[in-house]
Amino acid sequence: MTRLAIAVSLDRCVGCHTCVISCKMQNNIPEGIMWNRVLTQNCDVTDGAEGTYPDVSRTYLPVACQHCQNAACQRACPTGATYLDDKGRVEIDYDKCIGCRMCMAACPYNARSFNWQEPVRITGANYGDAAVPERHKGVAEKCTLCKERTDQGEEPMCVVCCPAHARIYGDLDDPNSEISKVIRDRNAWTLLEEQGTRPSVHYFD
Repeated sequence: MTRLAIAVSLDRCVGCHTCVISCKMQNNIPEGIMWNRVLTQNCDVTDGAEGTYPDVSRTYLPVACQHCQNAACQRACPTGATYLDDKGRVEIDYDKCIGCRMCMAACPYNARSFNWQEPVRITGANYGDAAVPERHKGVAEKCTLCKERTDQGEEPMCVVCCPAHARIYGDLDDPNSEISKVIRDRNAWTLLEEQGTRPSVHYFD
């Protein structure tokens, strides 16, 4: 078995949003949509801070699809458009998506976006990996764990481009992989564990 995943070091993340931009470029993501987001923990605004000046701190929290093994979005999808593939990635069959947005309502991580209009790109043309399928009006979209890259044995673009080396990619089903060792040794955790969705994305300090 294979279960591909990412582990994120919150100590290393500097909130530069390189993961957001590299993801957008790699996956031909249209204007107004982001598959990756960088939140600020315990703050109502982006790049906020905790505490009272001068005693303040800031912790960034990158969030995208968590590629859950018991995904609420998959259970909510009435057409089977959302599915768990043989590498542990939650994917969308855009031809089966009917735009009902039940998956968006079900996802506790707010990780999906919807194309309300025909996608617009500021360049006026498609960009990024030509192998990435183009999404059209009326379908949901989200992080695919760079399926077109990881199918070829390459790392997701957010992992490759992170200047702080805050992201580790690998196979959770391989106990000797770097990601498995980090999760064990650094007491990594997942978001909203109480939801029972069994996310594949982990976080550690």
